[in-house]
Amino acid sequence: MAVINRIGDLSAEMTTWRRALHENPELGFECHETAAFVAQKLREFGVDSIEEGIAKTGIVAIINGQKPGPTIGLRADMDALPMQEESGVEYASKNDGKMHACGHDGHTTMLLGAAKYLAETRNFSGRVALLFQPAEEGGGGGEVMCQEGVMDRFDIQEVYAIHNAPEVPVGKFETCVGPNMAAVDSFDIFIKGTGGHAAMPHETADPIMTAVALAQGIQSIVSRNHKATDDLVVSVTQIHAGTADNIIPDTAYINGTVRTFAKDVQAMVMKRLEELCSGYSSAYGVHAKLVYHKGYPATINHAAQTAKAAEVARSIVGEANVDAEASRIMAAEDFAYMLEERPGAYLHLGQGMGAQVHHPAYVFNDEILPIGASFFARLVENSQPLT
Repeated sequence: MAVINRIGDLSAEMTTWRRALHENPELGFECHETAAFVAQKLREFGVDSIEEGIAKTGIVAIINGQKPGPTIGLRADMDALPMQEESGVEYASKNDGKMHACGHDGHTTMLLGAAKYLAETRNFSGRVALLFQPAEEGGGGGEVMCQEGVMDRFDIQEVYAIHNAPEVPVGKFETCVGPNMAAVDSFDIFIKGTGGHAAMPHETADPIMTAVALAQGIQSIVSRNHKATDDLVVSVTQIHAGTADNIIPDTAYINGTVRTFAKDVQAMVMKRLEELCSGYSSAYGVHAKLVYHKGYPATINHAAQTAKAAEVARSIVGEANVDAEASRIMAAEDFAYMLEERPGAYLHLGQGMGAQVHHPAYVFNDEILPIGASFFARLVENSQPLT
């Protein structure tokens, strides 16, 4: 494995940074201490400029190379998840109900490691823009950074990011051209019927019966309304109704998630949900109102940039440890917004067996920190060489 020697020497230091971040997780856009930690390290490294307060707590730092040239963007997410940690590690979260259960502390540390090396060596032309982003976990911090103009303001031509991957062998990179991760939407269905005594259901318009039937009908979208070889997930995740065994309630509520890769499939799901709500309303004599929430778009890798990133990964971990035709996954990622504005690629980096992300027992593997940092650094040097 060809980890950059200087970055390999930083392994213990990077582990210390990562665990300090892990102990102090912050949510959404409120990454104040995390951003302060990152900014302080960047100042110590001697980067050329730091702009704070982007998307509230985001940071863009610039490192200039030795010759004029383009600007490449490298992004890391900083926020944690609202969950109680059960990992048992000695450096577990000190903030009750908050946990770095997705490894964003590791992503931030990888980019800091690359920043330290690049600021020391500057063995590249042009500039590198380090994008430290808040609010990936549902807040859309990537979208906000784009809305605040970071791509144009910092003249970024390409943009890249990586994410740790549990249950993938340590040091193995996985990516693909085109859709890499799904668009994520959610829906709420509010059912209004007429309640009454459970012993006299004929005098009611039962919203529970409607909810049960509608939830089953929703599953027909996947099984009967789309091509079987296309990827689509429509999951009902909540049904709430009623208060007692002898009362038919007035209302019921259904919630769920939709995962798609193509906009026409997304549009079909929205249309079918509306039709199902209308049809079951008529059939059961109730009113079912659909509220559909469009979330992150699909994360779509660009062909040339994906090929470039895969080649850099091979130079670090070897041909056998890079799968550039990996299967796409149904999870979502707000790096999608950056890839809509600029060509680039998103890669997954294996960290070995263990609890999956978003699990209270998840533990980030510090062994992959120098691998991720070396990938970022080599990507800059190879994309923007001095000669």
